[in-house]
Amino acid sequence: MRIPCYMTPQKLICLGLALVGAFSVARAASTDSPLDSVPKVDLNRYVGRWYEIAKYPNRFERKCDSNVTATYAIRPDGKISVVNSCTTQEGRLTQSIGWAKVVDRKTCSKLKVTFFWPFFGDYWIIDLGPNYDYAVIGEPSRKYLWVLSRTPNMDDELYAEITKRLADKGYDASKLERMKQAN
Repeated sequence: MRIPCYMTPQKLICLGLALVGAFSVARAASTDSPLDSVPKVDLNRYVGRWYEIAKYPNRFERKCDSNVTATYAIRPDGKISVVNSCTTQEGRLTQSIGWAKVVDRKTCSKLKVTFFWPFFGDYWIIDLGPNYDYAVIGEPSRKYLWVLSRTPNMDDELYAEITKRLADKGYDASKLERMKQAN
């Protein structure tokens, strides 16, 4: 069978790739709604120590066994210092030191964090307690998620309320891994 001149193999390949690309974009658009961050964060209230209550498993915390914390402080240049620490299975304390910059000055709820400049990751505050007693951190791809608390332990009822709201934000709460915290 002869292919008509207007349907060369190269054109068929291009058409096929275009259709696959269009399908992928349409599929992504239909399943991923935009992620909203909280409407306003007072960074002076937000800084300080946070305890990791739960997280989506990730490669950069694979060595952490317990007592995961994040400590934030506003630097003189307006950026935010970030010190993440945890205890390994061997009982060693390990730390990662980085910094963050606010990318949405209107809300202060969208930041970019780096532990290895010039590479940054999104850090969006998507849920926040009215008294800054808990925070939920996510990012637009929904690959990462953290539930943080000002105290090492979180009330089970509050945790259940937070995780119920995650579905509305496009997250699967069943993928959360609870962290061990010493009192």
